[in-house]
Amino acid sequence: MGKGIGDIMKQVQKMQARMEEIQTELETEHIEGTSGGGMVKAVVNGRQEIVEIKIDKEVVNPDDIEMLEDLIVAAINQAQEKAQELATERMAELTGGMKLPGLPF
Repeated sequence: MGKGIGDIMKQVQKMQARMEEIQTELETEHIEGTSGGGMVKAVVNGRQEIVEIKIDKEVVNPDDIEMLEDLIVAAINQAQEKAQELATERMAELTGGMKLPGLPF
């Protein structure tokens, strides 16, 4: 019976190491979200951290700052949703689609 526990611990360690690899890989992924027909672009990494915002000068209207703010928020939200989906996909490869308690994915 001790050998069975040892085998389980080895599997857990392998999964943990692979999870760390996936998280490192996600940090280097760049996922883009856009709004306003591509006039506002937000780029996040696989950990949903914003790494870049691009705004086309045509969408900058000093008389309508609220619209620009809404476009920025929409682009960021889209990029973060895509990043979450990517993280979920990558973790599903590891867990076989099974949700594990305590994992943020």
